[in-house]
Amino acid sequence: MDTENYMNEKSAFIAIVGRPNVGKSSILNRLLGTKLAIVSNKPQTTRTRIMGVWTEGETQLVFIDTPGLIKPKNSLGDYMVKSVTSSVADVDACLLVVEANTKISKADEELVHRFKDLGVPALLAINKIDLLQDKSVLMEQIAKLSALYDFEAVVPVSAQDGNGMDALREELIALAEPGGHFFSEDTLTDQPERVIASEIVREKILRFTDKEIPHGVAVVTESMRDLGNLTEIDATIYCERATHKGIIIGKGGAMLKKIGSKAREDMERFFGCKINLRLWVKVKEDWRQRPQILTKLGFNEHDFDQYQ
Repeated sequence: MDTENYMNEKSAFIAIVGRPNVGKSSILNRLLGTKLAIVSNKPQTTRTRIMGVWTEGETQLVFIDTPGLIKPKNSLGDYMVKSVTSSVADVDACLLVVEANTKISKADEELVHRFKDLGVPALLAINKIDLLQDKSVLMEQIAKLSALYDFEAVVPVSAQDGNGMDALREELIALAEPGGHFFSEDTLTDQPERVIASEIVREKILRFTDKEIPHGVAVVTESMRDLGNLTEIDATIYCERATHKGIIIGKGGAMLKKIGSKAREDMERFFGCKINLRLWVKVKEDWRQRPQILTKLGFNEHDFDQYQ
């Protein structure tokens, strides 16, 4: 080990938290400079903790993109809430994301209480400022939020156009502490390639089926085979109802073909190789209510001990 370089290196684990659909995944993608977390206009798009790694020079920031904090309605919801609370407990700092010109939510208050209990440093990012017609409302919102907690910094940003993101990154860099890096400098995420492939497919389903398909869909990458000149990926889409299966497949298979085509394009950009993607659709009724199935779909079995 190069002791001198190790002592000069700084790092920080940072959880990105907030209520659903405020732009946490979009902010993560902006901070990393690439698309890692899936983005949808549907709330609760993120289900798992997606870890992204940004390294520049001596500084490494390790981000955890958590699900939006919600009131759980099923076993999947319980998993998502536990994912958020455990993330806050395991990091060096938190980045609370709220939407510009909105009232303080119960979820925001719960997260702030969590910060206080743990004594964790926290930054506040007020996202979607590009949608504000009257920028003066920001001052009132900042004052109200700052009264809840002594944030290290408050940064108005737009993940959509990038405004304020450089300032936010600088504030996050300031939180890094000496002690070496946890990942090699070319690491982007700790997520297995199969998980990334599954998430890319799931994003396309959410995007193209819009309101027709609720969150009752999961994607499992069954296999990834390197054939030299291309990678062959087989993935299964699980839905809760036969009617959902019909929508996902579409007339003459048109929707499934569209999902597969757009997912393949994203995979080729992310993995840097040619992709042959094959998709299947299966019905698993009430999978979100059944911890055993959730475990098979890749969720952490320890979060479901109380249901066994």
